[in-house]
Amino acid sequence: MTTASTHLHFMTLALRLAAKGRGKTSPNPMVGSLVVKNGRIVGRGSHQGPGKPHAEILALKQAGSRAKGATLYVTLEPCCHLLKRTPPCVPTVIQSGVKEVVVAMTDPNHLVKGRGVTALRKAGLVVTTGVAREGAAELNRAYLHWVTTGRPYVILKAGMTLDGKVATAQGESQWITGPLARRAVHRLRSQVDAVLVGVGTVLKDNPSLTARLSDRPLKLASKQPLRVVLDSQLRTPRQAKVCAKQDVAETVIATTSHASQSRRRFFELAGVEVVSLSTKDGHVSLSALLTLLGKRGVTSLLIEGGSTVNAAALRAKLVNHVLLYLAPTLMGGQDAKAMIGGRSPKRLAQALALHHVTVRRIGDDVVVEGDL
Repeated sequence: MTTASTHLHFMTLALRLAAKGRGKTSPNPMVGSLVVKNGRIVGRGSHQGPGKPHAEILALKQAGSRAKGATLYVTLEPCCHLLKRTPPCVPTVIQSGVKEVVVAMTDPNHLVKGRGVTALRKAGLVVTTGVAREGAAELNRAYLHWVTTGRPYVILKAGMTLDGKVATAQGESQWITGPLARRAVHRLRSQVDAVLVGVGTVLKDNPSLTARLSDRPLKLASKQPLRVVLDSQLRTPRQAKVCAKQDVAETVIATTSHASQSRRRFFELAGVEVVSLSTKDGHVSLSALLTLLGKRGVTSLLIEGGSTVNAAALRAKLVNHVLLYLAPTLMGGQDAKAMIGGRSPKRLAQALALHHVTVRRIGDDVVVEGDL
């Protein structure tokens, strides 16, 4: 193989290692690393979470003395700063004796941003960057968005009929999609930092918003998302499922200054955090909420709200990715709830267009997703 194809081969393997950290590393990125000597892998590592060793440190530790003269592959630029729980990686890489470092992409974090690569080159190491960069960026799209914007990467998910209905006129929506689709949603919940619904969904469906591995018997995933409820008047019932199990999955209710102080105190005594935010058209400002969540280290947010929340998020241009589960059914009726509420645009040209669209089957349902 040529040098370029060799680098691509091993970086692809490193990306697979990195993906093992999905749902575990936030707010850190997913990173994988390999140490390769004479065409053989002598060290492997993948980052497993905040405060734990970085991927390249694990790979170099496994390689030991075999790292001398070897090539280190890492899916994200090694860090060189001290403002974190673990020591910087660059000094360890230099001391290991590797002769070359191959990096998929530089880290846009302002604390790194090319400084790691520069330090390695100053130490005399050969550094190659940009190998499988697109794959590395796709893997860490939530992290990259959060680092560059300060807000979480937003995924809007909906289950609907083929004609775009998410509920009957009476509000019945459980269940439009099949069991395999619902299982996939629970897996997705375990991989994001937070899940968002409006109070209307809480009142109608009373969801728990936990990530479950099974319902009978109930088995929760090891990682639970932060549960976020938009509730400008604090109408959330005191016995709502989102208020339960705070020791397992935390809940934040986003409200406004107009909400009842006595109800606010009740939720706080129950361990539910209540935050007051600015308003937009009389409702909680989604923009303000995303800024708050971003400051708290929430890198990814899954919107599972109804048509009103969907419309607000889309029209505010806060959604990055759309994930639609389409059941092979037709509901019909203009009074049935559509995926996006409110008024329709006056012109077809104002419709939102998805990019990088993919379509796949899951059980009897069809999954359509794309970027905005």
